[in-house]
Amino acid sequence: MSKALKAVLLSALVFPGIGHFSLKKRLQGALLSGIAIVCLYFLLTSIVTIAQQISVKIQSGEIPLDVTKISDAVSQALAGNDGQPINISSLLLVICWVVGIVDSFRVGRSQDRLDDGVSIKHDAAVKPDD
Repeated sequence: MSKALKAVLLSALVFPGIGHFSLKKRLQGALLSGIAIVCLYFLLTSIVTIAQQISVKIQSGEIPLDVTKISDAVSQALAGNDGQPINISSLLLVICWVVGIVDSFRVGRSQDRLDDGVSIKHDAAVKPDD
C-alpha cells in the first residue's frame, strides 16, 4: 500500500491529522488534529447544553413528552442565537477534515515519488554492467 493511500485512509476514516502523523509530518498533524478537537469540544458542549435546557423544560412541563414537540424545541434552539456558532464550528470541522485528506494525499504522493526515485537510482547503482 502506498504512503499516499494509507495517509488518505487514516485521515478520512479515523481523524483529521492522523495521516500526517503516519507520514512523519507531526506539526501539520498536530495542527489539524488540534483544530478538529477544539471544534468537536465546542460542538459537544453546545449540544449538551441545549439538551440540558430542553430536558429542564420537559421536566417542568413546559414542553410535553412528545417527539414532535421535542424536535421542534431542538430546531428552535438551533435556529436561535446558539445555532450560528454551532454551524460555524461544524463547517470548520468539515473543512479541516477535507484539508487533512487532500493534504495527506499530496504529502504522501510526494513521499512516494521520492521513494520511487531513490529505489530506481539504487537499483541502477546495484546492477553490474555487462
